[in-house]
Order: sequence, then C-alpha cells, then structure tokens
Amino acid sequence: MSAADELRTVRDFVRYAVSRFNAAQLEFGHGTTSALDEAAFIVLEALQLPVDDLSPWLDARLTSGERVRLAELIERRCLTREPAAYLLGRTYIRGVPFRSDSRAIVPRSFIGELMAGDLFSGQGFSLIEDPASVGRALDLCTGSGCLAVLAAMMFPNAQVDAVDISSDALALASENVHEHNLDDRVNLIQGDLFEPLKGRLYDLIITNPPYVDAEAMARLPAEYRHEPALAFDGGPDGLAIVRRILAQAPAQLTARGGIICEIGTGKDLLEFEYPELPFLWLDTEDSEGEVFWLSARDLGAGKDLRVISRMPR
Repeated sequence: MSAADELRTVRDFVRYAVSRFNAAQLEFGHGTTSALDEAAFIVLEALQLPVDDLSPWLDARLTSGERVRLAELIERRCLTREPAAYLLGRTYIRGVPFRSDSRAIVPRSFIGELMAGDLFSGQGFSLIEDPASVGRALDLCTGSGCLAVLAAMMFPNAQVDAVDISSDALALASENVHEHNLDDRVNLIQGDLFEPLKGRLYDLIITNPPYVDAEAMARLPAEYRHEPALAFDGGPDGLAIVRRILAQAPAQLTARGGIICEIGTGKDLLEFEYPELPFLWLDTEDSEGEVFWLSARDLGAGKDLRVISRMPR
C-alpha cells in the first residue's frame, strides 16, 4: 500500500514526512530550518491552512485527494530536492506571503526579520527615527521583490525602487508587487546595481546581494542548485558585489539615510578591509554578524579611504 492509502490525518503525514526527509538527508534553509518545520509547511500550505500553527489541525482526517497530493509532494521533495517553496509556489516572510518559483531565489532574508522588529519602528533604539519620514527607499538585488514589498508596508510614505539585473526575477517580483496591491508604490527597474538609477537619492537602501564565495558555490547542496546561480555568486571571496555597493552607496544616500546589507559569513574580512567604517552588526534568532547597518554619515567619513589589501595567506 502507498502512503496515501495508509496515512489518514495531518499528524500522520507530518510524522511520515519528517521520517522521509531525515532518511533522504535533505538540506533546509529556504524558510525552514528542520525536517519538522519543512514537513509542517508543506502539509499546511498544500491544504491551504494557516502555516503559523500546526496544532489545531493535527487530528484532522484528510480526503483521498488530499492524501494523494501530500504523498506526491513529500516524495517529490525527496527525489528532486526542489525547495518546498518551488513545489508549492509560495512562501512567507514573517507571515507575509510571496509567490516563489525558479525565476528567483526563494524569498528569505535576515533583513526581513529585522524589518519586522523594533529597529525600524521609530520606538526606543531605532535605526529610523520616524518610519513615516522615509520618502524614497531602494531594494538593491530585489530578486522576487519580497524586501521591496516589506519596505513599502513598513514605510507608509515611501516610494520604493527595486533593482535587479535579471529580467526573470523582475517578472516574478512584478507578480508579488501586484498581489500586494503596491504597483503604485514599488517601481521595478532592470540594471546592474546603481547603474540605472541616474543619481537618485534614498533615505534607505536595503540589499541582500549575492555573497557566496567560490568554494561554497562549488559545494552548494542540491536544493540550492535549483535556484539561479547568479543570485548566489559573490566572486572568489563572496564580497565582490558588496565592495561595489559600499563604493557607490554614499552617492545614492540622503544626508539622513542609511544602508542595511546582508553579507553572509564575510564579517571578519569586511572589517579588516574597511577599518574606518563603524559597521553596526544586527543579529537575529538564526544569524550573528551577517547583516550590517551603516548611516550616510558613516559612509561619508570613509568613502575616500582606500580598501586595505588582504593579508597574504
């Protein structure tokens, strides 16, 4: 008998999925961090149930069609190693839904978690004193457009430019912008970093650029190889694009502006190369030293400094 024949409830399928995922030694990191989280997401999303709480549905019995669909999704996840978000065409950042497919990397970013917290609320210690004062924001390397959408939600008066070099990614971003009724506030632009922006100034720059180094690119797990390599490849040491952003950002920020940037594991190298820049590292539940903040004043103080060459190994 197949899994669809033998299993009956949500609890059955979650348990079965966890066992299959562990046996298949799957990799996670596309919005979930464990086999249990992945199983819960696939089951709940496939059943069009709220994905934030599994417990109310555990003992719900499923129809034969639902059982077949779940069994097929679980098996496909194991055999193809496609990210669950691609299999289901949907994922979430802090409860906000986004369409997801292979035109762009699966929406995920520590920046999304940070934006949903107090650092941009204007309350207490906040990087933005008044969210309503942000008039223009930029999401650089926007991919699926998720951070641009979140920025428009967070900063009610902001016009948001969202730039990506990939026309495929921008097509997906357009769908996400439209789904959230933000076509009049989020402007999608194709181009290489700041090149198409023609001197525009921003109160906030948000960027989650490619930052995977060559060694890590060569050993990406199968799940990540379903995503566009262009969105990962940060050059030999992972910081090639980050350096370009740091060099060009000062000319694109207003005097009160700032930049938040995700860089992966390059903190030590970045601090060595830019000793005059007072990086403020912003940690999350699942990251430490992977996202930095610099104000326009910080960048202005260091913009004429030469990057220190790396010490030979």
